[in-house]
Amino acid sequence: MAFELPPLPYDYAALEPTIDEATMKLHHDKHHQAYVTNLNGAVEKHAELGKKTPEELIKNLDSVPEDVRTVVRNNGGGHVNHTMFWQIMTPQGGGNPTGNIGGQIQSDFGGFEDFKKAFNDAAAKQFGSGWGWLVWKGGKLAITTTPNQDNPMMQGLYPILGNDVWEHAYYLKYNNRRPEYLAAWWNVVNWAEVNKRFEQAKK
Repeated sequence: MAFELPPLPYDYAALEPTIDEATMKLHHDKHHQAYVTNLNGAVEKHAELGKKTPEELIKNLDSVPEDVRTVVRNNGGGHVNHTMFWQIMTPQGGGNPTGNIGGQIQSDFGGFEDFKKAFNDAAAKQFGSGWGWLVWKGGKLAITTTPNQDNPMMQGLYPILGNDVWEHAYYLKYNNRRPEYLAAWWNVVNWAEVNKRFEQAKK
């Protein structure tokens, strides 16, 4: 197997009450596993693809053979997105952003509350399935969304932080109340990891 499901960096119940144990098991073990399985299936048809990282694959979709391009886009994107997602959450998370990202949010959005409002609003309005993202663009932070499992790397941008607004990410606990999930999610954000991604984005 070229690609593998990374283990969760914490217990399934560790993000309670923000994200329930049942959702975490389903999301990680079933949904993320399916993206990995499908990506490996595509790579089996073109062995040279297995030598690349999932990030390299989704950054250069035009170089992926056409017969598996859509599969790689959807499942490679899903794999990259979820691998990041587990890392940017932590049981000891939440609170105000610390470190350089905190200062940059203050500078670019006028404060954390204004940033959260703008981010949650954009993610709530993402039609159907998709993601809300914080990216580094033109020397400042920007909020964007993508449909399905698309990733900002597909547009040459590096995702600093992203929240999954597919229904499978929140429906067991929040039902159709996406804004409630978005508001609660900030309680588990791992700012130390977000700061690492921020430094990576600036490079």
